[in-house]
Amino acid sequence: MHIVRPSSSNTFQQSWIASGRILFLIAVSGLGAIGLVVLSALWAGTESDAAALDRQRQLVNARLREQVTQVAHVIGQFGNGYLARIHPASRAAGVSSSLDMVLTTATGSAISQTAMSAFGYDQAFVVDEQAHLLMMADAQTEKRYRWMKPLLLPLLQDARLEANQGAVSSERTPSSMESRLASAARPNRALANLMRLEGRPTIVGVVAINEAPQGQEQPTRQFLIVVRFIDGAALDELSRQQGLNGARFARTADADENEVAFQIDATSNGEPIGFIVWRPDLPGSRVIGRLMPALSIAALVIAVLFSVLLVRLRSSLGDLKKSELHARQLALHDVLTGLPNRAMFAMRFDECLADTQNSVERFAVALLDLDRFKAVNDTFGHAAGDELIRMAAERIRSVLRSDDTLARLGGDEFALLLRDIDDDQILPAICEAIVAELAKPFPLLKGEAVARVGGSIGVTIVPDAGRNADDIMRYADVALYEAKVGGRGQWRAYSPSMDGGRNARDILKNELREVLAKGAASLADGTQPDPIVKRPDFGSLEVYYQTIHRAENGYRASGAEALVRWRHSQRGLLTPASFIPVAEEGGLIDALGFWVLREACTAARNWPENSFVAVNVSPSQLRRPNFAEEVFTVLQETGLAPSRLELELTESSLIEDNSDVYTVLKSLRGRGVQISLDDFGTGYSCLSHLMRFDIDRIKIDRSFVSLLGTKANGAAIIGAIVALSRNLGISTTAEGVETEYQRDFLTALGCTDLQGYYFSRPAPLRELDCFRQPEDATGPRTIAPRAIA
Repeated sequence: MHIVRPSSSNTFQQSWIASGRILFLIAVSGLGAIGLVVLSALWAGTESDAAALDRQRQLVNARLREQVTQVAHVIGQFGNGYLARIHPASRAAGVSSSLDMVLTTATGSAISQTAMSAFGYDQAFVVDEQAHLLMMADAQTEKRYRWMKPLLLPLLQDARLEANQGAVSSERTPSSMESRLASAARPNRALANLMRLEGRPTIVGVVAINEAPQGQEQPTRQFLIVVRFIDGAALDELSRQQGLNGARFARTADADENEVAFQIDATSNGEPIGFIVWRPDLPGSRVIGRLMPALSIAALVIAVLFSVLLVRLRSSLGDLKKSELHARQLALHDVLTGLPNRAMFAMRFDECLADTQNSVERFAVALLDLDRFKAVNDTFGHAAGDELIRMAAERIRSVLRSDDTLARLGGDEFALLLRDIDDDQILPAICEAIVAELAKPFPLLKGEAVARVGGSIGVTIVPDAGRNADDIMRYADVALYEAKVGGRGQWRAYSPSMDGGRNARDILKNELREVLAKGAASLADGTQPDPIVKRPDFGSLEVYYQTIHRAENGYRASGAEALVRWRHSQRGLLTPASFIPVAEEGGLIDALGFWVLREACTAARNWPENSFVAVNVSPSQLRRPNFAEEVFTVLQETGLAPSRLELELTESSLIEDNSDVYTVLKSLRGRGVQISLDDFGTGYSCLSHLMRFDIDRIKIDRSFVSLLGTKANGAAIIGAIVALSRNLGISTTAEGVETEYQRDFLTALGCTDLQGYYFSRPAPLRELDCFRQPEDATGPRTIAPRAIA
C-alpha cells in the first residue's frame, strides 16, 4: 500500500550502501590519481632515456659514415697529388716497360709507407687491376694481403673507380706542364667502404694512382688500397668524441644489462659486421632515481591524508544521510498521522496521470472532511482533536486497497487516490465503507470522552471529468461541497450539473488547452505527433479567410483577413465568439494568436505579390515586449514580405498609455509591417491614437455600414470617418458589406477597400479561388501538423 511509510532502517541502509560506493569510488579515484602521477614520472623518464639513446645511436652512425667519407676524400686527394707530380715525371723520363715495373714496385712501397705514416692508416697496399700486389713487402705482409685479396677485389671492380682518362691528342705529345694541368683538372675518383677484414670492422679506401700509357690498347691500372681498423684506437677516439662510456667492439650483441649494442653494417651489401657496445647515458633514469624517494614519500603522505579525509567524509556523510532521511520524512509525510502530506499526494497524483495518459484505466480522486470536527476540538481540546485525526486515519486506511493512497492535506481534510476502478462497484463500496467507519463513535482521552463526527466525501472520476490536475481537484471540491450541502455523512461524485454554466465554460477551456497542447507536442518540421503519446481528441483549429476588395477597378481582391475556426469533434464548427473569450480567460490567447499568425503568413506567401493578409492581434499579445521579434521570426521562416502583413488591433489595446506597446508598434512599422485599427468608432476612439501610433488603416465597423439606407446619421458617420482618414492619408476598409447599394455608396464616399458577405464569406484556404496558385495545397490547415513556438 502506498500509504505505508517506508522502513527508516531499510532506507538508511540503502543510503549507507550508496554512500559507501561513492566513498569507494572516491578512494579508488584518489589512489588512481597518485598512481597516475608516479606512472607519468616513470613514463617521462623512460621517454627521455629512449630519446637520449636514439640520439647516441644516430651520432655513432653519423660519425662512422663521416669517417668513411673522410677516408675517401683523403686518399682521393693523395691520388690526385701523385698523378699531378710523380707519375708525369716518370713518363717524361721515357723509361722502358720493364724498368717501369721495377720503379713502380719500389714506388709502390714508398706510397704504402707514406699512406701509413702520414695519414695513420693501419695498412696500405699498391695493386693492379687484378689485385696483384705491386710493391715490395715482407712475407708477413704478403701473407696478410693474400687473406684480404678476395675481399678487396670487388672494390677494384666497382664502376665508381673509373678514372677520368681524358685521352691526349694523338697529333702531339703534351708537355710536362700540360700533363700536370690536365691531371689536376680531372679529379681522381676514390672509393671507401665499411666492411669486415680479419673479423674486425674496417674502413677500406681505394684510389687510382696512375694513368694508362699512350698507345696501349689494354692499359694497366694501379691502385692504392688503405685499411683502417675501427675497433682499436679509432674506437677509443670515437668513444671520447661521442661520450660512449666503456665502448668496445663485439661480434655478437652480447651487451650486459646496463649496456646497449649498436650494429655496424657493411656499406656494400648491408650485412652486419659486428656491434659497438657501450654503457649509455640515460638522463631520465638518473632523474627518476633522484626523484623516486621524494615521490614515494609524497605519495605515502597523500595516501594517509586521503584516508583520514575519507574517514571523516564517511562519518559526515552518514550524519548527512540521517538528517536527509529525517528531513524527507518531514517534507513528504504528515507528522501527526504518518500519512503522505499534500506534497507527496501531488507527486503521486502526477505519476498516476502520467501512467494512465495512454491507457483506458479509470481512477478517482476524492476529498474527505470530518463532520463536526471543530466542535470536538473546541469541546475536548486539541489533544482530543489530534487523537481523533489519528483514529480517523487508521479507520480510513483499513478499508483501502494496497494500491490506494491516503494523504492528509491539513486539519481534518484528507485526500484519496483510488486506482483501477473500472468495476463500477469498487468506488461506491470504498466510499460507503469509509462513511460507515467514520460514522462509528470515537472513544477519546482513554475512554473519558466519546465523539460522533462522521465524514463527507467528494469524488472526481478520471478521465470522465478530464485529465487536468487543477480541474480534477476543483471538481472533487465541488462534489465535497455538494455532499456537505446535501446533509453530510455521505459521498457525492462530481457531475457537470454541479457547476452549471461555469462548468461548461471550464470544460471548453480545458478542451482548447488540450488542442493547443497536442499542437505543441508535434514536431516543428511538420511531422505528426508521436502516436504513442495519445491525447483526447477534441478536434483541431483551422484558419478561414475572408477576402478584402479594392473599391475600384472592378473590385478585385487585394487581400484577405485570417479568421480562426475550431472544428470540435463533438460540437461541430465553432466561431471565434465561442472560444476566444475562453482562450483569453485561460491565458491561451497568445499561443492561439501566434499559431494563426504563422498559418496566415504561410498561406499568403503563395498569393500574388500585390496582395496582403490581415491577422487580428489581442491586447495580451501586443503587451509582450518580444512580440515584434516573434513576428519577424515568423516572416523570416515563411518568406512573406513584411509589407504584405497587416496586423489588426482593437481600440482597447491602445487605451493604456503604454510605452512598451508604442515601442512594439514602432518596431513593426519600421520593418514595413502594416497596422490597422479594427472596429473604429465602436470603442474608445481617440484621434491621438491615429497620430501617435501611426496607423495605416481604419476599419469601419459593420454596425455603421448596416445603417446605410435606413438612418441618415449612418451615412454621416461613415462620411466623417472617411474624410478624416483621407486628410490623414490613412486607408479605410468598410466591413459588413452585404448589398450592391452599400458597395456603391461606400465607394462613392471614398472608402479604399470593402469587405463583407456581398463579396465572399469566410472560407478555408482550399476554397479561396481568387488567390489559388497551381501548387497550392487542397486541404485545410490545422494545428496538429505544426508546433506552437
